[in-house]
Amino acid sequence: MSFTCHGLLRAAMYRSLSLYLAAACLLAAPRMACAQNERDEAPLINISNGLSFTKDSTFMLNLRFRMQGRAGITTVGGDDLSVAGTDLRIRRLRLRLDGYVLAQKLRYYIQLNFSRADLDLEGEVIAQPLRDALVYYFFTPNLYVGFGQGKLPGNRQRVISSGNLQFPDRSIANSAFTLDRDVGGFAYWTIPAGSQQFQLKGAITTGEGRNALVGDNGLCYTGRLEWLPLGPFSNSGDFSEGDLEMEPLPRISLAAGYAYNDGAARSGGQLGSDLYARTDMATFIADMVLKYRGWALSGEYFQRESDHPITTNATGSVRYITTGQGVNAQLSKHWRSHYELASRYTLVQPTGEVAALRARTEEALLGVNRYLNGHRIKAQWYAGYRWTKGDAAFQSYGNGWTTLIQFEFGI
Repeated sequence: MSFTCHGLLRAAMYRSLSLYLAAACLLAAPRMACAQNERDEAPLINISNGLSFTKDSTFMLNLRFRMQGRAGITTVGGDDLSVAGTDLRIRRLRLRLDGYVLAQKLRYYIQLNFSRADLDLEGEVIAQPLRDALVYYFFTPNLYVGFGQGKLPGNRQRVISSGNLQFPDRSIANSAFTLDRDVGGFAYWTIPAGSQQFQLKGAITTGEGRNALVGDNGLCYTGRLEWLPLGPFSNSGDFSEGDLEMEPLPRISLAAGYAYNDGAARSGGQLGSDLYARTDMATFIADMVLKYRGWALSGEYFQRESDHPITTNATGSVRYITTGQGVNAQLSKHWRSHYELASRYTLVQPTGEVAALRARTEEALLGVNRYLNGHRIKAQWYAGYRWTKGDAAFQSYGNGWTTLIQFEFGI
């Protein structure tokens, strides 16, 4: 089954790339011929932030890709440094297409993934290469709506692209409490208020996650408010980790959000294994980011609740929603030499009935990054320590060290 699945996936990838290149050639050929006689005409192909193909003011396709290769190890324990496991793989391989059709107000965004680690295979047999498929309509540059599959307006680190992270992976608090992708309707409204800025974001979605089958009548309702009291960040830096822009003036964003999933079918709402019975869950999120002259400070807080978080089947097997709190904090310094020192502390604190099934977990990481072309081409390394039950002693069972290096390349 695995061989067949991967064979089909590789074939699909090759067919897709062939179609993209063929389409590019068909579009480019006639315009390139005309360009010899009309030198003042704008070029068809542009290479800046990706590879763009433009027919005229009614069509644009921007093509980008990125890949992440990594190597890492975890130890048997805090006091036993022998190798318990290795992480040597292509973590992500993504192909992204975006642009507009008919008019610049009608835009689209598509993202596909091709690495095994990126296919959401948990509890599934069929690989799922589709990550995003959205169509947007812009009423104004500050007000637009979308429909399709994409990221919910949840915690900041989840919404930030995995290509714009300081560490190779998001925090363990994000893994426990994030909202992730879903299918439905989305709305975004940016409200300038003098030197300040407010951003309202909302979504009504299935609550079943990406590529889900037809669900029940329960939906997920998500809302988020962001406040930028000192004005917008350079180059949308409030959704990119680290201060690579070296903000000359302080910039801060404060945000809060709430999501209610009516009849959640999976342990993480949009993520995780299938529950044995549907149950409601509510998630509150607050986060912030502050940047100034290469310094960046960010933090996130999660609170998740459910009246019936634990589900069982006829044989007594248990699957549950992680209820409780999560905290993630990061502090970093970026230098003009394009080196960066970054640190992270994360806590996951289950509460209620779930505390007996999942232990309190904490993690501390220290990383060094080298940026060759911003976040597009970079090298990342970190080392860290994870401990459970509030006991950081090296000899305590379940504790251990980890280190990992990752290289990212993309356009």
